[in-house]
Amino acid sequence: MVPLLLLPLLWGGSLQQPCGLELRVQESVTVQVGLCVHVPCSFSHPRSWQSSYSELYTYWYRDGDNTAYDAPVASNDPDKPGKTETQGRFLLADPRTNDCSLQIRDARWSDSGRYFFRVERRDPEYKPLGYNYQDKMLVLQVTAMTEKPHIRIPEPVESGHPTQLACSLPGACEGGQPLIFSWEGAAGDSRNPQTHPSSVLTFTPRPWDHGTNLTCQVRVQGPLVATQRTIRLNVSYAPGNLTIGVSFRNNTVFKNLQTTSLSILEGEALRLLCVADSNPPAELSWFRGSPGLKATPISVSSTAILELPRVGPAQEGEFTCQARHPLGSQSVSLSLSVVYPPQLLGPSCSWEDQGLHCSCSSRAQPAPSRSWRLGAGLLEGNHGNASHAVTSSSAGPWTNSSLSLRAGLSPDLRLSCEAWNVHGAQSASVLLLPGSPHSCTCVTEEQQGSWTLVLTLIRGALMGAGFLLTYVLTWLYYTRCGGPQNTRQSS
Repeated sequence: MVPLLLLPLLWGGSLQQPCGLELRVQESVTVQVGLCVHVPCSFSHPRSWQSSYSELYTYWYRDGDNTAYDAPVASNDPDKPGKTETQGRFLLADPRTNDCSLQIRDARWSDSGRYFFRVERRDPEYKPLGYNYQDKMLVLQVTAMTEKPHIRIPEPVESGHPTQLACSLPGACEGGQPLIFSWEGAAGDSRNPQTHPSSVLTFTPRPWDHGTNLTCQVRVQGPLVATQRTIRLNVSYAPGNLTIGVSFRNNTVFKNLQTTSLSILEGEALRLLCVADSNPPAELSWFRGSPGLKATPISVSSTAILELPRVGPAQEGEFTCQARHPLGSQSVSLSLSVVYPPQLLGPSCSWEDQGLHCSCSSRAQPAPSRSWRLGAGLLEGNHGNASHAVTSSSAGPWTNSSLSLRAGLSPDLRLSCEAWNVHGAQSASVLLLPGSPHSCTCVTEEQQGSWTLVLTLIRGALMGAGFLLTYVLTWLYYTRCGGPQNTRQSS
């Protein structure tokens, strides 16, 4: 009867640790609910247990369980399977390598607790032996899900090139509960149930995907626990939507041009702003005309503002903004024209055999309208008659007009040359001085008041000289000839 009484004691573990039995295991382990954890463990046993006929079996039990009656949570003994709630989740290594490591999958809240390791030897020639390593217990703690997915992004992400993004959940393991991966965002929207802890999203990014959010969500199917991570996409793309903005008189507000041409009044201050949509930002340069291979830019800056403080005819022509980028370049051009009111040269007149010939030139943008006036009368455009003839021609910004007068000339003649456009008008006159029918003086309209004063003074001087001469002759007559008395006496 004594051996029969000792058998349960050996089966359940001896009171003292036999020589050669030792356990090396991490005593405290934390795992997030729904994830996996590997607990390294190794053990040793007496050499006397080693036999070609004996077999070793290992188990993990929950603290408080009776090894003789209760099922283990993990077992490699086909005759003593693990508990139903832990089967397939608590896995043991091969005991023949003295490895007692425990693999826990799909951790549940109920898995939290204390566990001990047990080893048994079975031999046909000997009675079975076993030992519980209760001096070193494993404390397992299951916590809430705090782990976020990891998203691997290849660099760089370029527009128009297919890209693969991988999402994985640290702590998940092969063979665990299926994970449901969800991709949400402008780049993709898909659900892909998988039995391995990663998901790959393949998409072709576009410029409008830059700066958008992409979310990978992982849901653990068993305990219905979800976690997610959101990233902001950084997509490289070549310049696009290249536009030119303008501001006048040093205004800080720019307005986008809707056309490729711009007219500006001479003397105005102009600022041109070039804007390109690209990532990373493109290098922006301004050129006169079209940029060639060896063309030198007139302005290079990050803000791409070209300052023209006082626009004149010299600035007329084409201005080009070029955006240079590793993925491609783009340019946009603006045709700048300068407008101004008429500027008159002349009129100048000369006497010829046929009469008076006058010419007048005007410089204006846009081209001005012109006319000649004789007194209050208007001499119409390019035609003539017996009394006058008008002809016109153009050369560059200058417009020339000539007038030939063959009749109707008289003193105090006022002949005017006029030019005007939408930006202003100017006129100039020729005055024919009295007493000199073959001499004329050209004055501008602003000077005519001064010339009128000069003519008045000249006429006043001539009249005053006539009265003075009459007075002198009368005085000589009376003093030398005796005046009317002498005349009466002689008669």
